Amino acid sequence: MEFPRIMQAAGAIWQREFIRYWRDKTRIASTIIQPLMFLVIFGTGLRSSLAGRNFGMDFVQFMYPGIIAMSIMSVSFFSTISTVWDREFGFLKEILVAPISRVSITLGKILGAATIATIQGFLLLVLAPLLKVKLHPWLFPYLLLFMILVSFSIASLGLLIASLMKTTESFGLLMQLLIFPMFFISGAFFPLTSVPWWMRWLAAINPLSYGVDGLRQMMLSRQVPSELLNRLSLHLIPFDALFLTSFSAVMIILAAIAFNKRN
Repeated sequence: MEFPRIMQAAGAIWQREFIRYWRDKTRIASTIIQPLMFLVIFGTGLRSSLAGRNFGMDFVQFMYPGIIAMSIMSVSFFSTISTVWDREFGFLKEILVAPISRVSITLGKILGAATIATIQGFLLLVLAPLLKVKLHPWLFPYLLLFMILVSFSIASLGLLIASLMKTTESFGLLMQLLIFPMFFISGAFFPLTSVPWWMRWLAAINPLSYGVDGLRQMMLSRQVPSELLNRLSLHLIPFDALFLTSFSAVMIILAAIAFNKRN
């Protein structure tokens, strides 16, 4: 199949995923409220306990990039559950008998999930002034691009898992088992520069840790001293972006292969 036809079919599937998301106002509201609750409860509670321990910066500022990354991860994962729904309710069979490549279906599903997750991340990003995080306007394009990389990596991983699941219950259970370990070992709550070696190893294969690391460096570059930010950072921003790009490419290929075999 020619590339224009592949992208045209992928675009149609992307449009369906986006329309489904846009019509579900409860889903939009809940995915914004949940990360804000993390910021208010954990941020406020731990801010006072860490104030006298030479943490070096406001804890809400420290958590903010991690909360955005968490929101992107959650939305990316659970947006791919539509693949399992489509299989259960028979809609997937209708797509599969259509004269389109299964690569188109894979790309369309990933693009839909990544778009939805990026929008959710951007909605949280515009709340920065309320949290006393000052972002220069020129940072927004870079932050948006980085959020797209994070959403693509997680959405492609989510589709790989969804292509192997038969029921929404099994998919939801596996997501719960993945989301919290990935979140807690991402550096969202505490720096990963002073953790045990085994946690550093887990963080090294966790795509979310690279997303948090890059977002934090970009967002706080003008908020805290560079020496402090360097102590809290794991990698250079270009390395974080390169890892996320490579991870996304590998996951997309594996998802396409798994989707082709299972469906």
